[in-house]
Amino acid sequence: MTPNQKILAKTEGLIGNLIFNNPERHNAVSLAMWQKAQLVIDNYLQESKIRVLVLSGAGGKSFVSGADISEFEENRSLVNDIEKYEEITARVFNSLHSSKIPTIAMINGYCIGGGLALALSCDLRICSDTSMFGLPAARLGLGYSLEGIRRLMEVVGPAMAKEIAFSATNLNAQRAYAIGLANCVVPSSSLQRTVNDYAERIARNAPLTIAAMKHAVSESLKDSDERDISANEALVRACFESEDYIEGRRAFMEKRDPVFTGK
Repeated sequence: MTPNQKILAKTEGLIGNLIFNNPERHNAVSLAMWQKAQLVIDNYLQESKIRVLVLSGAGGKSFVSGADISEFEENRSLVNDIEKYEEITARVFNSLHSSKIPTIAMINGYCIGGGLALALSCDLRICSDTSMFGLPAARLGLGYSLEGIRRLMEVVGPAMAKEIAFSATNLNAQRAYAIGLANCVVPSSSLQRTVNDYAERIARNAPLTIAAMKHAVSESLKDSDERDISANEALVRACFESEDYIEGRRAFMEKRDPVFTGK
């Protein structure tokens, strides 16, 4: 199976789907797969009709179980190779984190290492009750980036981030939900339907408003002197100047569902 076959893209109306399709290896991700995933993400972010991006893993046993360990000797043994690998994975994570459209990680099974970093780069994490989360870097002797730890800390707080990182033990879905790592936990049989409901509900809302709110959350997590307040003000102003604002008011007065266009 080629990297192109191991990374799948499927569009359903306003929702884009990025699927990690390497179930024989619990959806472990090779360097070539990360590169293909970046292309899929870029294509979706350039499509104006896509309102939500959902990430998932094929096979029902794993979201993403991390990096493909079999590649470590070839691609992560020398300093230059490590830097190349970390550069492409960081690009994927940053693209998701900074995207204007909402992103959802649909997690069924293992969400480990790079898989956890991928999920943390998404806005929402919805998982099955059989899911397991973990960061095994301390058991492998890997260095872990400041950005990766920061995103973990933003979601679960400093104390839990340390516990997850230092212990290198896995958390079950119930524990992940209790500490805020998972937004929602449902039976495996209900996972696809639940994610579809979330995605469709979000997709029906005003995309300019969602983009402004996502930007505001990201900026709020920065130090005050690093926040781009003017950019956020411009996004808010664009909402009030949009056709969608007119449509939202009319729909409210007419007691009907609004039809937003993102304009």
